[in-house]
This record gives sequence, C-alpha cells and structure tokens, in this order.
Amino acid sequence: MTTTQETREQAGTVYSLEGSLIEACSCDVNCPCWIGEDPDLGYCYAIVAYGIERGQIRDVDVSGLNLVLCCNIPGNVLAGNWQVTALVDERGTEEQRNALLDAFTGKLGGPLGDLWEALIGEVKGVEFVPINHEVEGGSGMLQVPGLVETQMEPYRGPDGSITTLQNSVFSTVPGSPAWLAKASVSRVNLPQYGMTWEYEGKNAIQSEWKMEHAT
Repeated sequence: MTTTQETREQAGTVYSLEGSLIEACSCDVNCPCWIGEDPDLGYCYAIVAYGIERGQIRDVDVSGLNLVLCCNIPGNVLAGNWQVTALVDERGTEEQRNALLDAFTGKLGGPLGDLWEALIGEVKGVEFVPINHEVEGGSGMLQVPGLVETQMEPYRGPDGSITTLQNSVFSTVPGSPAWLAKASVSRVNLPQYGMTWEYEGKNAIQSEWKMEHAT
C-alpha cells in the first residue's frame, strides 16, 4: 500500500500546508476587497496571518509555526502593488524560517507564488518575532507583543453557524470559504516600515485553509 507521504514524495511535493487564517483591515464590515471592489477608504491597511497546523516545505517540517504579513494596499486589491512587512515565528530554526519565507514570498511557485506575483510590489522588511495565533470556535486572536494585535468574533446565522463567503473573486486562501467577522481591535506598530495604525470594529476574516504545490 502506498502511504500519503510516499505519494507526495513521488509527486515531487514542493509544499503542503494547512491551518487557520486571521485577517483584519481598515475597511468597514464586510470588506469590499473580497469581491474585487475598491476599499472603503480608497486604500486598505491589512493584517494577514497564517497559522500552520501541519506543514511541509520540501523536506522541512514547519508544523506549529506562524507567519504574518502586514500590508499597505494602495488601491483596488486586484491591482497589486502592495507593500508588506513579513513577521516570521522566532521559534523556527533558520532552516524553517527560510523555508517559510521562500514559500510565502512566492519563490517556490504554486498558489502562494501566484498570489505573490499578482499582488506584492515591495517588501519593506522581515522580522523574526514571537507570534501567538489562535482560532477556536470561530473566535480569532493574533498577538505579536508590542507590534501587532487583533481580536475578532465571527458573524453567525440564525442556527448559530458561522456566516461564510464562498467563491469570491479575491481570496488569500484560494478555494477556502471565508468566515465573516468583526475585529474589536486591529493594531500595528511598525513605524520603521511606515506601518502604524489602529482600528476598532472594522472588518475581519478567518478561515481554515490548505495549500499544496507539487512538480
């Protein structure tokens, strides 16, 4: 019998990643960027955080690590030219950190490469920091001490289930439904990269996600 791991190796897996996503931005709820419309303020300041529950990048295990992108989006989200600062989980070894950066900055291609090529104009900086990323029962929390903080609760339907957005024209987690939410706080303090903002009661998105790329 061929195991899942053997199948991946035979297929030449470049990366296989899954976990939870937390996003919070300066748009009102619900964010128009996800359906391809212009952001509410004409620009969007966003936090995009990936928590990796299980992950392999080439031969490097990155399970349990986190990565955060702080983003300055100058206009329509689909027009690209984002400025980003990457915050990488300091718990990772040098090999794990490099693997995360290679995957999430598009160097390894696949869905993450497509996102990066289409959207990112400039990387303002990279920091290795402690990251606390939690999603439980639909509630999300992200904390990078002194630098980034957001907390959010999802919207729910009459039966208590989480309200979702599916098959939208734009998603940072291709193929995964987004959980619509509101952030009680969304704060970034990275003045050295021209990124400082704080909002309350603005848009938030959460999701479970999975991305794979093989050659």
